[in-house]
Amino acid sequence: MNVPSASEALALTDREIENIVDLAYRTCGIDLRKGKKELIQARLGKKMRQGNYASFRQYYDHVTADRTGEELLALLDALTTNFTSFLREPVHFDFLRRHIVPSLAGPIRIWSAACSTGEEPYTIAMCLLEELGAAAANRVHIQASDISTRALAAAARGIYESDRFRDFPPDWRSKYLLRGEDRAAGFYRIKPAARRLVEFIRLNLVEPFPAAAPFHVIFCRNVMIYFDKETQGRLVNRLASFLEPGGWLLIGHSESLTGVAHPYEYVQPAVYRRPS
Repeated sequence: MNVPSASEALALTDREIENIVDLAYRTCGIDLRKGKKELIQARLGKKMRQGNYASFRQYYDHVTADRTGEELLALLDALTTNFTSFLREPVHFDFLRRHIVPSLAGPIRIWSAACSTGEEPYTIAMCLLEELGAAAANRVHIQASDISTRALAAAARGIYESDRFRDFPPDWRSKYLLRGEDRAAGFYRIKPAARRLVEFIRLNLVEPFPAAAPFHVIFCRNVMIYFDKETQGRLVNRLASFLEPGGWLLIGHSESLTGVAHPYEYVQPAVYRRPS
């Protein structure tokens, strides 16, 4: 009798892949239907080996039986790329400082709608501190949300390896970072002045949003690449209802609203505005 190898035992059938695709789309809007079979096989195969699961069925049953949702989030983390960095796509932060902040008077509310491990909202906070100085403490509130509790926990700690700051302006290191020592050598922590401007919450962008005062700016970058056009359309239209008239929506430069019905005015690549 031929005994299947470990890799053969963990190989996913087309039906099993369909189950994962359906689960990801139904719960989080993530579209894995096109050309993702090898990615799903590789990443879930690795996760199954790490967890010593005898079969995909055993792993899938474990994920769907977990009432906390943590196992589902761990599965989605394995299937998506959570790459982010400080000052990623810097044209947005330059636009924020040069055009948006000078046009606003009074309190400023900004939403980082897919904040991952926190690099984006902390960068926003630093930009606002650069423009407003100490007044930012009383004027600025940044809401940062993500579906992943693991990512949010890392974001709330605000501790990062030194190579994450390679694109930092030289003076920002002393202004906004605390250097780790001894066992924390090679790490930096975001200083309290920036951390206090950010509030982290867990939010699934395809589920109803909690009531909130409207925002002046929403950063929703590099998450819609995982959505189909229908889900993108629903999301950007819901985001519009959370923007002040004249408020700004910033999306990733690899994303586009072409082919999506939406209420925004195009300003420049990856920048849109709700009409006032």
